[in-house]
Amino acid sequence: MGQGKAVNSPWMYAFGMLAMMIPSHAFSTFYSYYYVDKLGLGLGLATLARTIFMIWDAVNQPMAGYFSDRTNTKHGRRKPWIYASVPLFMIAFVLVFSAPEGMSQIGLFTWFLIALLFYEAVATIIWVNYGALFPELFRGDTIRKKASAIQQGYQIVAILIGSAVAPILFNALGFGSMSIIFGFMFVVFMILCMRFTQEDTAYRDTPKMGLKESFAATLTNKPFWIFNISNSFAQTVNGLLSSMIPFYAKYVLRVEEGMVTVLLASIFVSVIPLVGVWFWIIKRMDPVKAWRFSLLAYAVSVIPLWFGSTLLGGILAGIIVGFGLAGFLVTPPVVNSLIIDRDFAETGRRREGIYTAVSGFITRSSGLISALAFLIVGMIFGYESGDKPGDDPETTFRVLISVVPLMLLLVSYILSYFVRLRGEEDDGHHG
Repeated sequence: MGQGKAVNSPWMYAFGMLAMMIPSHAFSTFYSYYYVDKLGLGLGLATLARTIFMIWDAVNQPMAGYFSDRTNTKHGRRKPWIYASVPLFMIAFVLVFSAPEGMSQIGLFTWFLIALLFYEAVATIIWVNYGALFPELFRGDTIRKKASAIQQGYQIVAILIGSAVAPILFNALGFGSMSIIFGFMFVVFMILCMRFTQEDTAYRDTPKMGLKESFAATLTNKPFWIFNISNSFAQTVNGLLSSMIPFYAKYVLRVEEGMVTVLLASIFVSVIPLVGVWFWIIKRMDPVKAWRFSLLAYAVSVIPLWFGSTLLGGILAGIIVGFGLAGFLVTPPVVNSLIIDRDFAETGRRREGIYTAVSGFITRSSGLISALAFLIVGMIFGYESGDKPGDDPETTFRVLISVVPLMLLLVSYILSYFVRLRGEEDDGHHG
């Protein structure tokens, strides 16, 4: 540990979250708007591309975790994967937002699909390996809560940059230039994170599980599955709200494109102090109950979006959503760490990689729910693309930004009652 206190500090590790979330959030917020509304790709083809990606993601997520767990080099298990992926991720991100002009529908679909598959494959390798470092670097409740808090702070800064700064950049310079700027930011912050991350050599010699055995142990962990499926419905809402805001601003609030930044900032700036409020709340509660309460608060918070009709109304509704979103950002990491700790206690194996990968896949599957919701609601109200918005695009996007999220969060809340962690009542006495 010769490099001093900065090595493996939560502050330096969280730069990885900042690095990944700036492009990831810009991607999830604007790729639908870019391909469907700007370039005119039909909703059916866009949904087909998402479906093919989901099948691909189902394979590459768990494999990334499995190979990461079995890697054994003098530089560690996770870092070599991350370093190798850094330049590839930047290239993939730029490709997503650099579709050539004047392509046919099939040409545009092909570009979108290939860029999407490449982007997600590299992103998967980085997310799985970065996430797998967390339980290894930070052991014990106190340091984990601190590290998680700092990570969420960095994440919110990244979300602000990825959502609120992106429209300023693409309005001034175009989508391609925005992606290059964000790509460079990713490279700088991720290398900074890795420079001050040192893996524990003791874990190189822990017993390794075979692929079949590893999956069997993960598949039979009931709390893990219910927790992640419940979260995937709530995660769908995160993606749906972000990606629908540009449409909501245009068709419901009828404000110019530049104001999308103000609208997104209202949600994410409000999240920063509200994260502090949620930490104050969950300190006094059992982790599972706090997580359940955050899902209910999130469900209630999306209702006011239905009533927005002016920029001011949209901003006020956005601030209320910020409260629900803050709770959902803060509470799941604490519950997830409990589940991974219990697995280690029962199996004696360090399997952060496979757990991070499988939960990542379940969470990413939320993208398909979001794409299907967009397609179904679009078909009901006649919205096809920016070129063919149908007779009532306003109602289309009111339903997509308020009614659909409310239904998904209620499903998530009901499922949360089936998560039982043995001995969770005792945790307060040990923390």
